[in-house]
Amino acid sequence: MSNNTKGILWALLAAALFSIVIAMAKVAVVDYHVLQILFFRQIVVFLSSLPDIAKSFPNSLKTRRPGIHAARLTGAFTALSCGIWAVSVLPLTTATTLGFAQVFFVALLALAFLNETVGAHRIGAVIVGFIGVIVVMRPGVDGLFDVHALIPLLGAAGAAVAVTSVRKLSQTESTATLLVYQSLFVGALAGIPLIWLWVTPDLFGWLFLFAMGVLATVGQWVGIRALRLGEASVVGNMEYSKLIFAAVLGFVLFNEIPDRYTVLGACVIVGSSIYIFRREQLKRKP
Repeated sequence: MSNNTKGILWALLAAALFSIVIAMAKVAVVDYHVLQILFFRQIVVFLSSLPDIAKSFPNSLKTRRPGIHAARLTGAFTALSCGIWAVSVLPLTTATTLGFAQVFFVALLALAFLNETVGAHRIGAVIVGFIGVIVVMRPGVDGLFDVHALIPLLGAAGAAVAVTSVRKLSQTESTATLLVYQSLFVGALAGIPLIWLWVTPDLFGWLFLFAMGVLATVGQWVGIRALRLGEASVVGNMEYSKLIFAAVLGFVLFNEIPDRYTVLGACVIVGSSIYIFRREQLKRKP
């Protein structure tokens, strides 16, 4: 197999793992608070990061940009917690679809804070993408507006802030520093409220929560492996396979069937996102 083919297979595996994790979160949130689920996940992430952190500790704690770190951590915490919260109140497919709005938020933030050139093609694709988001939210249809649809949008905005901050920080900060701040402080933000929100799991609960953390960590490793093997323009498009996995898991585990607005909006969002991605790749070619 070519490296691109290998990258695609690894990327599909990563998408499947993350979809399973979010489906498990939908089960776990019945008994445990969103922050407790996130806390367990961050414990596993922290343990898996220890070898890299230990290599340069305590120098990895030194930073010249604490403000950008704060923005990144706030965005990451918002994205992770809203991702779990969204699937507790929305069908898996709907929550996954609205989460792809991150692409459009990143484009806007890149224009505002990274001084990246945003041409007419990207602006047009962003506008079309937001139309797709509105279709999924379907305001005014049958006189209804699901306020819960704002939760994954808030998570997407948080993820965009985190991504934009990492782009800025990567110019001056080491990977170890990024790992330390992500592992320690997102876990702390989730852990402190557990003084009041903690629910002691039974044996199955302990195993279930840690299994989520392990699968999420493995999913990150697999995603990195995919990007190392295949071209970003090829591997990146596999992200949208999460919609298929979410639809299958939602139907099998929760008897969820996506409505026509979710399907139509997903097509618009995915199409505009792929267009943005392809345009960026063509611009980079000599």
